[in-house]
Amino acid sequence: MEILENEFMSAHTSFKVGGPAKFFAKVESESELVEIHQKAQRTGLPCFLLGKGTNLLVSDKGFDGFIIQLGKSFSEIKDLGNGKFRVGAATPLARFARFCINQGYADIHKLAGIPGSLGGAIYMNAGAYGQEICNGCVEVVSMDAVGNLHTRAAGECKFGYRHSLFQELAANRAEVILSATFQLTPAASLGKTSADLESEMQECMEKRRKSQPLNMPNAGSTFKRLAAGAAETPAQIAPGYYIEQAGLKGYRIGGAEVSQVHANFIVNTGGATASDIKALSEFVQKKVADKFNIHLQREIILLGEF
Repeated sequence: MEILENEFMSAHTSFKVGGPAKFFAKVESESELVEIHQKAQRTGLPCFLLGKGTNLLVSDKGFDGFIIQLGKSFSEIKDLGNGKFRVGAATPLARFARFCINQGYADIHKLAGIPGSLGGAIYMNAGAYGQEICNGCVEVVSMDAVGNLHTRAAGECKFGYRHSLFQELAANRAEVILSATFQLTPAASLGKTSADLESEMQECMEKRRKSQPLNMPNAGSTFKRLAAGAAETPAQIAPGYYIEQAGLKGYRIGGAEVSQVHANFIVNTGGATASDIKALSEFVQKKVADKFNIHLQREIILLGEF
């Protein structure tokens, strides 16, 4: 196991910003994961588990601790038979979704455009186009800092909108998600074929291409969907509606910009800092609150000292 010192996180996040992590380690086994936690305990430094870095904003000052990333050995998709699959946490979500399509199983095929890892998707209960990663999930295996394994049924994981139990655990005794098991619905039982699932997935991908700034560094939706809007239609629970109505499309702070394609995306136009992005998100929150009395909550995770 190689431990890098002062590794810049701009190379590991989709925003392409972020200062150096004091230590950065990619682990390939549970024993290496325990070893890193032991090193962190001896030094009194915090640990943070990094997935694909697609929903994360790391401070320009970096992170004074250990950033851990699961290696390829945690990216296996194991077919357990009869539509049941065990999936390693480092597996790209897009790969798992496409695998399921090819095998003729529904439930998560519309998530193929989400760029994160399976573990990150479980942590955030990632979703798109009416599907969430908790669909079909029956079990999650995680490991605590001393190496104890925890196996929880999906009902114990407190899945909700962009929420899971693992976010609550992160406040004190963080656990690393190692794998999740899914029991998926055969497309045939829905009167569909793999080709139908592929077509639905491609339709979602096309919508994503047309409505999101995929050609610029970003971290996906900046703010969570609202429980209720201030106007009369259900569509207005979308943060982007209020951001656009507040006249903020294209507004910039430094190199950070409210996307002109989709107002709920902040993009790095080139040369943005993490401080620029955080300041812009706070400016948007204030303007929307002042105009609509709507209080937007960030979906993006902030790491380090700002």
